[in-house]
Amino acid sequence: MAKAVRYNEFGGIDVLRVEEVERPVPGPGQVLVQVEAAGINPSEAAIRTGAVADIFPSTFPSGQGSDLAGIVAEVGAGAGGFAPGDEVIGFSQQRSSQAELVLVEAGNLIRKPENISWEVAGGLYVAGVTAWGAVHSVQLEKGETVVVAGAAGGVGSLAVQLARRAGATVIGLASERNHAWLRRYGVIPIAYGDGVADRIKDAAPEGVDAFIDTHGNGYVELALALGVAPGRIDTIADFAAAAKYGVKTDGGAEAGPGAEVLAELAGLIADGHLEVEIANIYPLSRVREAYTELEYRHTRGKIVLKP
Repeated sequence: MAKAVRYNEFGGIDVLRVEEVERPVPGPGQVLVQVEAAGINPSEAAIRTGAVADIFPSTFPSGQGSDLAGIVAEVGAGAGGFAPGDEVIGFSQQRSSQAELVLVEAGNLIRKPENISWEVAGGLYVAGVTAWGAVHSVQLEKGETVVVAGAAGGVGSLAVQLARRAGATVIGLASERNHAWLRRYGVIPIAYGDGVADRIKDAAPEGVDAFIDTHGNGYVELALALGVAPGRIDTIADFAAAAKYGVKTDGGAEAGPGAEVLAELAGLIADGHLEVEIANIYPLSRVREAYTELEYRHTRGKIVLKP
């Protein structure tokens, strides 16, 4: 038996349970991973409430989570050269990573570099691939200016670093307590709230070329008001505005390029060119507390579960 996060109906944080489940058995091409760390993400909370059931339907009882890092416990036939004891980073496409033992397709795993912590590795996939997709979607060129809304969150904190690596001037919208952190990465911090458009214009007198919205709540409209072309606006949070104005929604990890980009990001972290901020670490048994913190939407970086 092994412990796993489960829920039996759509609802709030109170529907989450940590239950004993049968030990999974890997089939052909599958790897059984003993999870050392699993990230949590806002998209999982949206799926759990049923708010996006038309896009991501659930079968109950449902597990939860995509991000994971751990040690290979067992392999099925043809499992891509993995062997018990290998340290890996990967993702589950079955919403099951928040557990002690998880079945993963071998193609969704990469080997973990030795100098990446379990916490960073376990929280990398969703935020990392989403940030990578969002930055690439707005087609940044060296010397251009991009605004990132939610610049200190799990996705935003990586997007600003990737945008800086692309040679862009980056303006990060975040609460003032995160401004010093953003400056460490060469980001121009701007407080959100009343007057934000004027503050952005002051920081970018020659205009804004691109806009990445990781937060929602009117930032697509703000980008358009700043004169950014719809084709260079990407939101991962406001799909209604995207449909209304024709802006991009690239960056969702579910449709992303997967292990190839995960390996690229892990390499950047291992070489010291990218950092993943860990906001907090919770044991699996405190999964409700972890999501309570996440839903405050004031977290800098990633929240991670440790089975």
